Parts: sequence; structure tokens; C-alpha cells
Amino acid sequence: MSESVKINSLEVENIKRVKAVRLEPTKDGLTIIGGKNNQGKTSVIDAIAWGLGGEKFRPSTVQREGSVIPPHLKITLSNGFIVERNGKNSSLKVIDPNGNKSGQQLLNEFVEQFALNLPKFMEASTKEKANTLLKIIGVGDRLYELDNEEQRIYNQRHAVGQIADQKMKYAKEMPVYSGVPDEPVSASELIRQQQEILAKNGENQRKRENLKSIEEHAGELQKQINVLSHELTKTLADLETARKTTLMLKDESTAELEKNIADIDELNRKIRANLDREKAEMDAESYKKQYDALTDDIESIRQERTELLNNADMPLPELSVKNGELIYKGFGWDNMSGSDQLKVATAIVRKLNPKCGFVLLDKLEQMDTDNLNEFGRWLEQEGLQAIATRVSTGDECSVIIEDGYVKNSDTTTVENKKWKAGEF
Repeated sequence: MSESVKINSLEVENIKRVKAVRLEPTKDGLTIIGGKNNQGKTSVIDAIAWGLGGEKFRPSTVQREGSVIPPHLKITLSNGFIVERNGKNSSLKVIDPNGNKSGQQLLNEFVEQFALNLPKFMEASTKEKANTLLKIIGVGDRLYELDNEEQRIYNQRHAVGQIADQKMKYAKEMPVYSGVPDEPVSASELIRQQQEILAKNGENQRKRENLKSIEEHAGELQKQINVLSHELTKTLADLETARKTTLMLKDESTAELEKNIADIDELNRKIRANLDREKAEMDAESYKKQYDALTDDIESIRQERTELLNNADMPLPELSVKNGELIYKGFGWDNMSGSDQLKVATAIVRKLNPKCGFVLLDKLEQMDTDNLNEFGRWLEQEGLQAIATRVSTGDECSVIIEDGYVKNSDTTTVENKKWKAGEF
């Protein structure tokens, strides 16, 4: 792989607050442009972004207020390209190592837009930063599908869980009756038994009535005994037989069956209540099994997501995405040190376009010198270049901008020096 492109030198004149600044940034590491407020530090960064990024980075007012000399910008890159903007219109001119002229399209091949405005990435939402990383490592689409599938199954599981809870609560609130059959009792069998007894009792009644008839007939025969002795003998024999038969008869009570028939509705109510509770418990158990199965599906999706991220080509070791948030060394963005935030952002920019070997940073005064030093060492280790501004005049600054000039530079030795475009 060819070496990434960096900024070898730059010349800025009469752009925004800059009067004249020439700078040769450190090839690998951190170059800090220091100075007090409103001295032109940010103007230098804005000029570089405009020179390399195109018209969308063009300042609203390019020419320095009060200057009669038109703006001049020249950036020499490590791959031999020279980028210039000169004159009133400040049109772009790109010259390759062979002397051929080109334009913005060629610059876009090795200049990453986020590198020109790294704070834009750092100030993006947690989700936007994570999505940028997932997109460049090539797993964003699949991870999006997994997230949607997990959410769908999670919603389904939640609904099933609610139903299971409702079923179980309903089952627990239902009464339980002991000492009753498992199935509802049929009244038809009891009625059939009752009818048999009633029929038998009816037959007994018929026999009683027959006895009475024989007795009456016997009385008549007594009157005619002298005439009908033979018939009387026979009748008396029938009478004796009828009496013996009648003595053997015994009526059965239907009271118990009548009570059972009367109680059958209450009994069946209790049986149905038990069956309803049993069904409710079975329903609850069924939904519980569905819930557990959906939980397994969610865990499977989460495992696939973890493996997808573990196998992805991350810009940094220990960098990952969890729950839609960048995680570095176990910390979310808000809990990372300033140095680690810069490392993550810079590494992602490099991953976006490996040809781009530099980043621009504005307003690093919120970082202490320890974080700055740590970030600088990491840049050197990774072979990256960062040009940054900081409201400071301390030793950590590579150059100090004062009133639009580099302080203590020979370009500022003569007060009100008349500058010509391109001359330093």
C-alpha cells in the first residue's frame, strides 16, 4: 500500500484574519497552532479545509478585512501535488508531480472530508458516529437487519409474555374444588335409572291393584261358595299365591337420585371450573414456552452480532459498537478521555480513506497537556499527521499566531510590511 498523503507545507496570505503565515507541519504527530483569541489560528485551519475540500468549505468572507492584496493559498502535499488558490476569484489550481493541471475531483481521491472537519464527526450523535464506523467496516447493513429482527422478536416476545402473565394470573384467581370428578357428569344416566325404578314401582302398584281385585273377587266367591266350591278352591289358591308374591315385593326410594339430579348442575359447575383452571394453566405454560423460544432467538441474534463485530476489521484494537454506541477500551464516547476520543475519530477518518494521512482540528484548549502529549505520541506511532489550534501561548504550541502572523518569524519583523501574493 502506498504511503498516505500528508501536508508538507502551506502558505496563507490575506484569508480571513490571516495576514501572512507559512508553516511546515510535523510529518508524523501533532502540530499545534497556538495564540490568543481572534489572532487568526482558526483562519489557518479554515484556509486548509477550503484549499483541499472545495467550495463547500469556502469561507463566507475570504479576503482579510482591510487588505488590498487578494487572497493567496498554497498547499504542498507529500505526494507531490501543489494546490493553489490566488487572486480575486481564488479559483482552484491543482498541479500534479508531472506538472499537469487538474481539479477538485482528483483531490477527493485522497482527501477525506471528515479529515477537514474532524469536530463535525466528534460532535455527531452517538448513533451517527457508530453508523459511520459500521458502514466503513462493511457490517452496517447486516447489523441493521439484525437490530430490526431483534426488535421484532423482542416485541413479539413482550406480547407473548404479557399474555402468559395474564393467563397465569387468571388461573390463580379461579377457584379449585376437591373431591369432584375430572369430567362433567351426564344427567341422562341418572334419569334413566330413575325411570327404571319408577317403572318397577309402577309394576308393583299394578300387582297391588291386582291383589285388591282378587280379594274382591274372593269375597264374591265366598257368597257363592256352596255353588262354586271348585271355583272357590281355585280362587283361594290364586289368592294365596298373590299374597306370597306381594309379601316379597319391596319399593326402592328415588330420593338419592332426585337429590343427585338436583345437585348435578352445581357439581358440573365445579368440574368446569377445575377444567377451566387447568386449561388456563396449560395456556400459560404454552405461552411461557413461546417466550423462552423467542428469548433463544434474541440471544442467537445477539451472538451473531457479537461475532460479526468481533470478526470485523476495526480501525483500532478494543474499538467496537454496542447498543448503537462506539465503545473503546470498555468506555462509551462520553466517558472516553479527550485523547481517546481524538484517537477514535482520527482512526475512523483514516479507515474512511486510507490515502488521507492527516486531520485538521480546531479548539483543542479543552484538552490538558497530558492528553495532548498522549495523542501526539499515538499519531507518531500510527504515522499520522494532525494540525490543530489551541488558545494558548505555551510550550506545547508548535507556532504562535499573533495578529495574523507567525510570532517571532522573520515575516513579522517589519511592521506594516507590504506583502505580495506568494512571497514570504
